[in-house]
Amino acid sequence: MSLARVHNFSVSLDGFATGEGLSRDAPFGHAGERLHEWMFATRWWHETSARPGGTSGLDDALVRRFTPGIGAEIMGAGKFGYPGWHEDPEWKGWWGPNPPFHTPAFVLTHHPRPSIGMEGGTTFHFLDASPAQALETAREAAGGLDVRIGGGPSTVRDFLAAGLIDHMHVVVVPVLLGRGVRLWDGLENLEKDYEIEAASSPSGVTHVTFSRTAR
Repeated sequence: MSLARVHNFSVSLDGFATGEGLSRDAPFGHAGERLHEWMFATRWWHETSARPGGTSGLDDALVRRFTPGIGAEIMGAGKFGYPGWHEDPEWKGWWGPNPPFHTPAFVLTHHPRPSIGMEGGTTFHFLDASPAQALETAREAAGGLDVRIGGGPSTVRDFLAAGLIDHMHVVVVPVLLGRGVRLWDGLENLEKDYEIEAASSPSGVTHVTFSRTAR
């Protein structure tokens, strides 16, 4: 069976994966881009933006695992759009006409709408479904490849609580947000189900990987 994977998921030292006050102009609220600056500095990010330069090393090596072997993505409503996006029939996500997923992408929402085909192979499908139901649907679409659980924090937390995540890469960023949406709440003893490794980067972030032990 294909795996359910989380990649490049950034959290602050105090466990927040997004800030407070999300809006169309502030996708991560008061956190701004502070949780993702490590990624923007990598050579991989520069390549995706058609710019020269960028750092190599550990950050770049791990961020490149985002795409290989992925056949579908699942994301929460908050990753797809700003609060209230479901009332805007023209909203097609944050990423412009060619989103970075290039696979079927399933958006979990209580306000389903018709699927949206985008450039580059991304098609957004809108589901009102439980994590297990969504994963079954995404696996069918992935054609034997893995499914990426893309966030936000509430969605990743729900999939972890349901025991559905096989591999997770979390990046602990040395900032304190103080408020927002936490990743770890309600997940006591999660570590008993995973082999966990951590590696510190010269950029200041710590990469933590969780690999599920045999069921």
